[in-house]
Amino acid sequence: MKDMVPQFYLSMKHYTKEQFVKDFISGIIVAIIALPLSIALALASGVTPEQGLYTAIVAGFVISLLGGSKVQIAGPTAAFASIVAGIVIKNGMDGLALATIMAGIILVLMGLLRLGSLIRFIPYTITTGFTTGIAVTIFIGQIKDFLGLTFQESPIETMEKLKQIVLCFHTLNPMTLAVGLVALSILIIWPKFFKKIPPSLIAVIVTALAVKLFDLPVNTIGDLYTISPDLPAFHLPDFSFAMVQKVLPDAITIAVLAAVESLLSCVVADGMAGGKHNSNMELVAQGVGNTCSALFGGIPATGAIARTAANIKNGGRTPVSGMVHAGLLLLILIFLMPYAALIPMPAIAAILFMVAYNMSEWREFVSIVKTAPKSDWSVLLVTFGLTVVFDLVVAIGVGLVFASLLFMKRMADVAEISGWKYLEDQQEEPEKESIDLKPVPKHVSVFEVNGPMFFGAADKISKVVLEEGKRVLILRMRSVPAMDATALKSLQKLHQNLKKKNVILVLSHVNQQPMSIMEKAGFTEMIGRENIAGCIDEALLRASGL
Repeated sequence: MKDMVPQFYLSMKHYTKEQFVKDFISGIIVAIIALPLSIALALASGVTPEQGLYTAIVAGFVISLLGGSKVQIAGPTAAFASIVAGIVIKNGMDGLALATIMAGIILVLMGLLRLGSLIRFIPYTITTGFTTGIAVTIFIGQIKDFLGLTFQESPIETMEKLKQIVLCFHTLNPMTLAVGLVALSILIIWPKFFKKIPPSLIAVIVTALAVKLFDLPVNTIGDLYTISPDLPAFHLPDFSFAMVQKVLPDAITIAVLAAVESLLSCVVADGMAGGKHNSNMELVAQGVGNTCSALFGGIPATGAIARTAANIKNGGRTPVSGMVHAGLLLLILIFLMPYAALIPMPAIAAILFMVAYNMSEWREFVSIVKTAPKSDWSVLLVTFGLTVVFDLVVAIGVGLVFASLLFMKRMADVAEISGWKYLEDQQEEPEKESIDLKPVPKHVSVFEVNGPMFFGAADKISKVVLEEGKRVLILRMRSVPAMDATALKSLQKLHQNLKKKNVILVLSHVNQQPMSIMEKAGFTEMIGRENIAGCIDEALLRASGL
């Protein structure tokens, strides 16, 4: 447990006044960026605006305090929007709170069990596929508010929303569209001229003033939601075994997604700030932060790459900046939250359009489709399609199974068992070099085994065919890094068949992992330790004496 130390504690050992000033300024800037985003992401998640701030305040502070990264900024992110919205509709706020608490416990266990490094086993094609899929679902989900449409039904799934958009397109509100286009234009053009002030804040202020001053017939947050400036209150969700079973798949999805996104953000931050994060401590912090967020009315949180990058660019180098960001958002919640009621819904939709665009990774998506092997881009497209048409639970599950099957097929294709070329064969083809060939007694046959021997390639062992008159079979295994129980079973079967024919099996250059498997299964005693040679020369010497 010695390595499970929060970066905040380590940073305080050599903390200076100059660094505090930088962290304080950076924390204020990040809070200004996080304010409209937290509100927008809360609405996209089907919860109230203040719950987005609760998440940024509680989870943001706890994760900075306990985290394994010095510069990570945590809060609500777009990746969770569709998941959270689905859970709220199916199981209500108590179901969401319970799923988030369970996800937090899973994350803590992952960190304590040192599973932070296992995240790398999730293929890049799957993370790109579901990230782009989430971006598409967010985009489709915001078309209604951007165009001011009136739906006939209250759709939950993305494809149902798309159907309603087509059916209800005639209800388009031109004024709502105009306000949305103004907000979108500000979001696109503002950063080209002004780098310091977040464009989302300007878009919100300008459109809110326009709607208020000119009394435009455009829905605002206050028209659809009741804004509360109250502090987050502790609430323990209703607990039942039936509800635990019901939300367990969602809890696992939240935990995996929070782990993947937070650790990806940490890796990006390491590259920008030149530091090194503690992945296991970060997972523990994410777990505690999500649990606290749920207990105080928030939604799932994770490391936010854009806000983390803004923190680094503005001088933040310790967790203090993340804690300042949470503190300022708390003050905004208390004193300025009622003004959020004036924000027009098309402005929120425009902000989420930009969030969807920035997280879509469409360039990487297109690059994989154009340049990657068929097995890789097929996993990408399957994960993307399932995310849009169904949900992230299905997409990640099927994507991982599909990727694993394709990987096993690839390994099985690479694994091979081939017989040696012999001197007499070489003499028939004088144009070929014979420098690498070894003399082999006539009663001996040598086969070379290449690649990992696992269940996907185990059948190749049974395809070893001996010529008449051979009395010894040498299997050269120097290129076999690993073996599983299925491959060992095939090897045992081969030995039994050879024994019936009075043929002796000799193994050459068995690596550590396959040798360990053989010893545990008693296979070394079965064939005789004298028939396991350290190299091919020893094996040939043994075979010539048999």
